[in-house]
Amino acid sequence: MKWLEQHLPSVAIAVLVVNVVMIFAVYVWSVVFHYAVVAFLSGIVLLIAIVLSAFLLLIPDDTRSQETERILDMASGTFEQMRGGLTLDTCQRACELILPETDAMAVAMTSRTKVLGYAGEMASEFPPGSPIHTKETLAVLESGQPEMFSPIKPVEEPSGAPDDVVPAGIIVPLVVQERTIGTIKFYYRQPADIDRTQVVIARGMGELLSSQLNAFALDRQSELTAIAEVKALQAQINPHFLFNTLNTIASFTRTDPDRARTLLREFATFYRQTLESSSTSIPLSREIEQTERYLGFEVARFGADRIQESSHIDPGLESLPVPGFLVQPIVENAVRHGMRDEGTLHIDIHATTDGPDVLISVIDDGVGMDEKVAEGLLRGMSEEEQEASGSGRRGGAHVALHNVAERVERFYGEGSGVEIVSKPGQGTSVTLRLADAAPQRTQGSQGARKA
Repeated sequence: MKWLEQHLPSVAIAVLVVNVVMIFAVYVWSVVFHYAVVAFLSGIVLLIAIVLSAFLLLIPDDTRSQETERILDMASGTFEQMRGGLTLDTCQRACELILPETDAMAVAMTSRTKVLGYAGEMASEFPPGSPIHTKETLAVLESGQPEMFSPIKPVEEPSGAPDDVVPAGIIVPLVVQERTIGTIKFYYRQPADIDRTQVVIARGMGELLSSQLNAFALDRQSELTAIAEVKALQAQINPHFLFNTLNTIASFTRTDPDRARTLLREFATFYRQTLESSSTSIPLSREIEQTERYLGFEVARFGADRIQESSHIDPGLESLPVPGFLVQPIVENAVRHGMRDEGTLHIDIHATTDGPDVLISVIDDGVGMDEKVAEGLLRGMSEEEQEASGSGRRGGAHVALHNVAERVERFYGEGSGVEIVSKPGQGTSVTLRLADAAPQRTQGSQGARKA
């Protein structure tokens, strides 16, 4: 059947030529000798032959369409499997998906040291988890180049055992970031089964799986980088806050023990949630709660007459998933660098929608800054630049807001970012634009705000 599919165009053309020649000869003979009925019938048969032959010529297009659809389905299936990397489970399912699309008697996948998946004949001889058996696999792992082998021999040939483990095969390396991390192998019953189509399939699957594994590795690397950035951000800001808060709690242990106990419980909750949210997305309401918990410690430290905060979140945005530690660094920056020597610092947190986007703003009426310093905040101004600008702001603030800006762009993509509007002596507004983050039910309407 596969041979017919591969050679169907040639067969159809041959049928067409033979039919046309033979029937045309009959038609001419009947016309010459005035056999009207024969001429009529042969003309009809000739027409039918041409139509059938033309129909046969159209079948390969349909066949190719079906083959393409099957290959795309298989590629989609393997992509879902490879999202988990090279594991016993993902590789086994990938082998089972690939095998029916080839003429191979078996398909296997390996890491650099062991079999990870095997589907097809001789499965009992190569169970997943067993060490690599063949010299040829080790050779491809070493060279990083696809190879055809006939036969494929074991690494160690037991005494009295046959030399050939597999009659023939194609072994293709799986390469991630220019490093060979495993192989995909196609085993055949005889060398003659390896034609050009099988070679193309084997090489193509190797490249496809390598691309998918590369994408998985890049996603994981980006995720780890984002987590590392959050932890670095916490390390830059938290020590200063940590010692001040502990000193504040200690000062209440004699004058107001009940408040000291309350603050201590809140402090434990605050740090537990800080650690939990460093590697996951959390609801916006939880990020606001964590920020307000932080402000509670600062109010205890400076006094209720020095800091006042309010929050306004549009209905439907409370459950919006956001990266942890997104709003708090901005508020912490306002407290550390926006407070005057006297008077009250007012901080307002707003979350609203702008079409498909979400806007989160932190507005304070503190000391403010000039445009040059605001630009430096977003690009991570160096200590030398900070001193030259005369901003009086510590490096942690610059790094914190620069870090937040990068995380917003990475997490929400093109169109996202941070805008700072500030005037010396009047205050600062920091707005995060989260592109296409608005829940469907809130798009197109601002809705009433709630405090």
